[in-house]
Amino acid sequence: MTTALEEQVAVYRTLPPDQRVAITRLADKETRAALAWAEQQMAIERSPGAMAAALTGGREWQARHLDLIDQAFVRIANGERMRVLLNMPPRHGKSARAARWAPLWYLARYPDHRIMIASYAAKLAEGHGRWIRDSIRAHGDTIGINLRYGSQAANRFDLEGAEGGLVTAGVGGSLTGMGANVAIVDDPLKDAKDADSPVKLATLWDWWQQVINTRMEPNGSIIVIQTRWSENDLAGRILQSGAEDWTVLNLPAIAMTEGDPLGRSVGEPLWPERFHRKHLDRFKKDVGERGWWALYQQEPRPLEGGVWKWPWITDNRISAAAFRGVDLTRTLVAIDTAGGREDSDEVGLIGGGRDATGEMYLLADKSRKMGAAEWGRAACLLAIELQADAFVVEANFGGDMAAQILRQAWSELQREGLTGGMLMPRIIEVTAKVGKRLRAEPVAQLYENGHVHHVGEFPGLEVQYVSWIPGMDSPDRMDAAVHLLTELADPAAAAVGATSYRDQRLTGRR
Repeated sequence: MTTALEEQVAVYRTLPPDQRVAITRLADKETRAALAWAEQQMAIERSPGAMAAALTGGREWQARHLDLIDQAFVRIANGERMRVLLNMPPRHGKSARAARWAPLWYLARYPDHRIMIASYAAKLAEGHGRWIRDSIRAHGDTIGINLRYGSQAANRFDLEGAEGGLVTAGVGGSLTGMGANVAIVDDPLKDAKDADSPVKLATLWDWWQQVINTRMEPNGSIIVIQTRWSENDLAGRILQSGAEDWTVLNLPAIAMTEGDPLGRSVGEPLWPERFHRKHLDRFKKDVGERGWWALYQQEPRPLEGGVWKWPWITDNRISAAAFRGVDLTRTLVAIDTAGGREDSDEVGLIGGGRDATGEMYLLADKSRKMGAAEWGRAACLLAIELQADAFVVEANFGGDMAAQILRQAWSELQREGLTGGMLMPRIIEVTAKVGKRLRAEPVAQLYENGHVHHVGEFPGLEVQYVSWIPGMDSPDRMDAAVHLLTELADPAAAAVGATSYRDQRLTGRR
C-alpha cells in the first residue's frame, strides 16, 4: 500500500457510512481492496459482536441481548470500571459472546492487559482459553496480536511483544500471583445439585471473596455470567450483599415486566429468531416449574415454606384468554402501604376479583418501592384499569392518611380527565386484629381448595407465598393479597361489598 493510499484510507476511516459507500463505488480495484480491509478493521475494533461477524463472514449469531454484552465490554474498553451481573437462559449465546469473543476483542484492543476466566470446572474455563488461543493463531495478523513463543498453553498464554495474556481456572482453584484487568466468571455452578449444597455454595462464596476479588487490578472490571440456579447462588449472594455498584442485566426467556432491559412487551421471547414461544413452552414442560423459573426466567424459587404449596398456585393458574369468559361481580384493589416512605419496603399493590360462584381471580401485581404520592396514583390507575368498586387498605399503620392519599390521587386524575367519568371506588379500611398466621391460613386454604386463580404469572408474589414461614415478617405483596382475598371471600360482602352502595355502582355486575 502506497503512502498516498495509506493517507486516503486514514481519512476514509473518519467518514460517516454514507460517504464511505459513495467513495467505494467510485474507487478503482486496488483502492477498493484497501477500503474493504479498512472496513474489516473498523468492524473488528467496534465491538465483540462486530469482530465475530467480520471474522466468520456473518455466521456468528447476532441478537439484541448479545448487544448488551457488547455494550458492557465497550464501556470497559473505554476505561470504565464495571461490575456486570448477567443472568440469561441456557443456549442463548452468553458464554460464546462474553467468555470467548469479548476477551479476544479486548486483548486485541489492549494487548498489555490480562484477562482471567473462571468457571465451575477448570476444563470448562480451559475450553474458553483454548478457543481464544486458537483464534489468535488463526486471525492474529488480522486482529493485530500473536502468541508469545513458549507461552501458548490453553489455560495460560502470553502475547508476543506485550505484557498481556490470559489465564483460566476452575472455581476453587488457585490464582496466586496472578492479576487481572478483566475477570470473567462464567457459569460458577454446575447444576441444581451444587446449587442446593450449602457446602458448595459456601466454597463458591469464599473463593469469590478471597480469590477473584483480591486478584483485580485497581481499575479492573468483573463480569459474572450465569444461569440462575437458586436464591443463594453467586448472583443471589451478590444481590443480597448489596449490588449498588453493579450493572445487573436480568434477561428472562420470556419478558415478565414492563421494565425489561430490552424494552420487550410482557410475554415476548428473548431470542424469537431462535427460540419461538412454542419452543419455550416445551422447555417449561420438560424442566418442570422450579427449573423453568430458575434456569429460564432467572427467578429462582425457594423450596416450599410452611403455609403455601406450589401446586396450589400452578395447578389453578389460568391464561388471559381463558379469563375472558369470566364475569366478575366484585373487583378490588388492595394496598399494603409499608409506611409509604421512600426508604421503606415495597408497597403491596394487588388487584383481583370474584365471580358469582365465589371463584376468585388475582389480576394484577403492581407492587414496588414507592413514595406516598406515587403509590396513591398507581393504586387509582389500577382501579380504573380493572374498573374496581373498592380499595382495601390496612388501617393499622396510617390508615386515615392512606385514605386521604387515595382521595387526593383520584381528584388529580379527575382533573386530568383520566377517570373516564368513573365513580371513585369505596375505601374499605381493614384492621389486622389477629396474628399473621391466622390471617394467612384461611387464604392459603382457599388456594388449597382451588378457589383462587392467578390470571397469568406473578413471580414476585408467588415466591413470597411459598417461602413465607410463620414467625417471619410477612412481605408487603403477600399482605396486600391476603387483605384482598379475605375481603372477596367474606360472605357478608359477597352481595354488595362491605356496605351498600347508594349509587348502585355494582348494578349490572350480577
